[in-house]
Amino acid sequence: MGLRCGIVGLPNVGKSTLFNALSNAKAESANYPFCTIEPNVGVITVPDERLQILEQLVNPKRVLPTIIEFVDIAGLVKGASKGEGLGNKFLANIREVDAIIHVIRCFDDPNIVHVAGGVDPVFDKDVIDTELQIKDLESIDKKLAKSERSAKSGDAVAKKEVAALQRFKEALEAGQNARAVQATPEELEAVADLQLLTIKPVIYVANVDEASIQDGNAHTAALQAHVAQEGAEVVLVSAAIESQIAEMEDPEEKEMFLAEYGLKESGLNRLIRASYSLLNLITYFTAGVQEVRAWTIHKGDKAPQAAGVIHSDFEKGFIRAEVIKLADYQEYKTEVKIKEAGKMAVEGKDYVVQDGDIMHFRFNV
Repeated sequence: MGLRCGIVGLPNVGKSTLFNALSNAKAESANYPFCTIEPNVGVITVPDERLQILEQLVNPKRVLPTIIEFVDIAGLVKGASKGEGLGNKFLANIREVDAIIHVIRCFDDPNIVHVAGGVDPVFDKDVIDTELQIKDLESIDKKLAKSERSAKSGDAVAKKEVAALQRFKEALEAGQNARAVQATPEELEAVADLQLLTIKPVIYVANVDEASIQDGNAHTAALQAHVAQEGAEVVLVSAAIESQIAEMEDPEEKEMFLAEYGLKESGLNRLIRASYSLLNLITYFTAGVQEVRAWTIHKGDKAPQAAGVIHSDFEKGFIRAEVIKLADYQEYKTEVKIKEAGKMAVEGKDYVVQDGDIMHFRFNV
């Protein structure tokens, strides 16, 4: 399964600069609103040191890491829900992503204009929230009108649907995002077809200056306090630093550069880790002489579901999974010795796959 994250934010907050640094695609970056007219898609590989360990042990012909798609979506302004700026394009594009990476400006620079006239991360966040909430309300109201007509005719399913839609409507009208509603599975099902914008999980990226990358600043403190009730994560990233890292090819040079700022890893790595955690994702591996490969699944997936990520036939005809832990692979070096030591587990359909498992699937179709 591929992970698709949409990078959003007001114009001139550093979205395209961050996107350029994160991906192998290049979006035009300029000091004026709407320089990103069409959504730019960049595919990046997910860094995972466990792949490097497996590569050394197995010596495969190729190594395939898992990937994330980053979509740089055109800037949003106040009134986008009514078609201002590039609002309609923005709102259509954001429906297609799994998670939202909301970039918020948390740096002062008089040379870079701000559409609202001054740096205020709380204001910036609320502008985008409000526009998305308004659009979600429109979607709710349209469906609610239909469901209410059916409910009046005695449709029991429609009555439950109306109750669920009303819950989300009340939250949105109160200025809350749809994801704040403690909804039951049935209530979520009632709005699933609407692809609500504010129901998508979000990570807030505080784009800071180089001096603030370690401890943040007054802007990041205000933002963190504002989103505390959401339980959302705020990741400090300096797009300027990430841009410089992106130009470096030597791993040692990158490490030395990061050390100068007191960092152990790039903002990209922290953002990827936060994205996986947000969406409850984990990684398992397949390892053979042809290839070593990482696969992304949901935490809690059972072996047949994990097999299905490789191919639907693997899930349909699942017989068993042979599971090796990385620590055992490191200790015994080869599959033969792992088997001899009794360290290869044979698991059935109820096995819950663990992060880092190395798996072989047996199936019959």
